[in-house]
Amino acid sequence: MTVTLVTLLKILVIYGGLINVAALMTLAERKVSAWMQFRIGPNRVGPWGVLQPLADGVKFIFKEEFTPEGANKFLFRIAPMLSAVPAMLTVAVLPLAGDIAIPKLGTFDLPFFGPTELGGITTNLSITDLDISVLFVLAVSGLSIYGIILGGWASNSKYSLLGALRASAQMISYELTLMLSLLSIVVMTGSLDLREIATSQATIGQWHIWTQPLAFILFVVATFAETNRHPFDFAECEPELVGGFHTEYSSMKFALFFMGEYCAMAVMSGLTVTFFLGGFGVPFWPDAPWFVELPAFLAKTAFFLFLFIWVRWTLPRFRFDQLMGLSWKWLLNLALFNLFLTGLASALGWF
Repeated sequence: MTVTLVTLLKILVIYGGLINVAALMTLAERKVSAWMQFRIGPNRVGPWGVLQPLADGVKFIFKEEFTPEGANKFLFRIAPMLSAVPAMLTVAVLPLAGDIAIPKLGTFDLPFFGPTELGGITTNLSITDLDISVLFVLAVSGLSIYGIILGGWASNSKYSLLGALRASAQMISYELTLMLSLLSIVVMTGSLDLREIATSQATIGQWHIWTQPLAFILFVVATFAETNRHPFDFAECEPELVGGFHTEYSSMKFALFFMGEYCAMAVMSGLTVTFFLGGFGVPFWPDAPWFVELPAFLAKTAFFLFLFIWVRWTLPRFRFDQLMGLSWKWLLNLALFNLFLTGLASALGWF
């Protein structure tokens, strides 16, 4: 029973934290862009504008919600959930820290559970550990494409359909590069378990960013395309498509699409840290306790979240033909070449 309670607590803490990160990223997006452009940014709601995400949430709740005439109502309603839920599910296998020893706290009479002995177990900061967690991440994260394509098609709008087609073509193309770059890490470590991949980088010299620099660059570029972020944000691309696949959405349905995007950014940043920057490992402190490992993991993840914003306000947008050409002519070939070299090195026993 203690294991069940601990798992429920981890679910509440981790998912609550993820949703709050998604909300705070809307504030960070505007604050960082304002800092880069010598502007002030949001400063009206709360001190330094910190309550702006809460104001945005209240605004979305009370905005009018409508369904376009001729839309497929069922698919129109579930499309935002299909876009947001996969990004949230993948965080379940993300290792945030090492083992936590919970001391025995005694026996308590809990509602619905009865007499329950609490504590006396060792757990870790991830909701679940799967031996094939890499496959789980790749399989579940790919489902978000369905939310985008169904949202565009079910809206009964040509603008939305064009935006959905472009976004789905982009995500499928770059997902191949993303998977092949991760396979190089799997070949090196010989494991599909994210926790084992993280712990295999015990010291800063063993981080895979040094042993697989090409895979790291390919993975980071692919994450920008997978999350529909600038310079690959053709899913929205307001000058050409009005608003992209979500043109006909309003209120909380509209908010769910962007919640899914920011959750995907947080998860992809966490995966980048896990695969290439030692995961929750603390540089120069291999046996750090969990309450040091967790802030270290969050700090590394925060850097890549900042990178998403930095790139958005620095680089110009690609043309769509340039976007697809970069994927199929360059990145995919480089990912295949890197995987071939990694497999050859493994066969020769170099690692």
